[in-house]
Amino acid sequence: MQGESAMNDNVRPNPWIELLVALVIPSVILMQLSDPARLGPVPALLLALAFPLGWGARDYLARRKLNFFAALGLVSILLTGGIGLLELDARWLAVKEAAIPGLLGLAVAVSAHTRHPLVRVLLFNPAIMHVELIRESLVRRGTLDRFEARLRTATWMLGGAFFFSSAMNYLLATWIVVSPAGTAAFNEELGRLTLLSYPVIALPSMLIMAAVLYYLTRAIRSLADLEWTQALRL
Repeated sequence: MQGESAMNDNVRPNPWIELLVALVIPSVILMQLSDPARLGPVPALLLALAFPLGWGARDYLARRKLNFFAALGLVSILLTGGIGLLELDARWLAVKEAAIPGLLGLAVAVSAHTRHPLVRVLLFNPAIMHVELIRESLVRRGTLDRFEARLRTATWMLGGAFFFSSAMNYLLATWIVVSPAGTAAFNEELGRLTLLSYPVIALPSMLIMAAVLYYLTRAIRSLADLEWTQALRL
């Protein structure tokens, strides 16, 4: 059982295939097949949603564990499908796009005032860093409390990344998606939104996350006397 668990933990999806299945293919389907002369709005939307949903189910079956952010992505996909299939006002799409990262940002910001800031889950965790080695060095040097303060600062920085994503999601959705839900034009705009969301929103957010990781490695270097090559799992 332990060997099987370890094997499943080592199953890591190819990020390029993941990007293709979850982003590029659904966007192309929405933009090219939503015309009534082809598949039509509803079948095209269902087909586009099937790719990321199927990929998420495949990942769960392969690894036997549910990733929180992957689950959140699936919820987002289902909400998007619901808005399209129920033909709700397109403004609800903008609200949905902003709400999920906004709520995450709020949760991260609130956690900065608790004993367990969420930066521990997102960055300072055993999958990314040698947490026990870092903690032992901090305790030995008497700098654990100072490092905890740096973790709270990093948590606020992470919250800022989610709030940035929330604002950009809302602005991009209101700018691109203007047609009524359930129409071919809505699907085509949704496809463009999906494609543009990566360079416009995801990449800047990843840069902010990288800046937070750099901030933490600097703190580890000064307070734990460990180089980033020692602190990070490379």
